[in-house]
Amino acid sequence: MLKIYHNPRCAKSRAGLKYLQEKGLDPEIRLYLKEEFTEAELADLLMRMNKEPQEIIRTQEKIYKSDFKGKNFNREEWIKILIEYPKLIQRPIIVKDCKAVFADPVENTDEIL
Repeated sequence: MLKIYHNPRCAKSRAGLKYLQEKGLDPEIRLYLKEEFTEAELADLLMRMNKEPQEIIRTQEKIYKSDFKGKNFNREEWIKILIEYPKLIQRPIIVKDCKAVFADPVENTDEIL
């Protein structure tokens, strides 16, 4: 199984998809801004990445700076926040079998291919 959590409006995400395609791979494309995560799905993705929710946040986003920066939330609260505001999740995320990585830079993908 090869999957990319993708935002087609993001240059880094497009580069990640192109990188996979140039390697002759045809990943399942998950448009995560349109198809909501479930709590279980996001928790599973974090486990595959060996990351905590706080480690996958796009801290430069306006909503992060205005609503979340400097506040303390537990793991479950962060997961709920990321589900409500998926734009805060770094991208793209590539999943292969039981591992996942951020494909920024795209060469990070090679760790799991």
